[in-house]
Amino acid sequence: MQAGSIWAALWAVLAAGEPTVVVHTSYGLVPVGWVQSALRVPRDAPNQRDGAPRAWIRFDEQVAEGAKDLRPGEEIVVLTWLHLSPRRRTEHTSRRRHEPAVDRRVQHLFTQPAEPIGLHRARIVAREGLRIEAGAVEAIDGTPVVDVKPTAGPPA
Repeated sequence: MQAGSIWAALWAVLAAGEPTVVVHTSYGLVPVGWVQSALRVPRDAPNQRDGAPRAWIRFDEQVAEGAKDLRPGEEIVVLTWLHLSPRRRTEHTSRRRHEPAVDRRVQHLFTQPAEPIGLHRARIVAREGLRIEAGAVEAIDGTPVVDVKPTAGPPA
């Protein structure tokens, strides 16, 4: 945890026994592209890569410069916004024995909607202009693509 982060400040307030003010902040995502897939509805999409069809990723023209170096044969990680996934609420209530009792007040502060971010590792099999074809992407047609990253080599 970084000393200047919002979490450090939140813990400091709780530890001091002061009233807590939680600031709700939201962030917008702008897609860099969209999935073009034979999968049309969420129930048709497999939960993991096994059985997933190839899919095209169509990039927005505004990110053409950043996508130009993606080449067939490269392994990539595709981050998608699973826009049709049901939203559910999750509650984080883990506590360690050494934490002070005041931390019990935190358990409801972190109740928030689960964010439906998809993580897809695939290999680029073809490229046509602003589109790349990737193998085994388990996202449905029209899914927004948040980012595409080349995979890193093995850890040092």
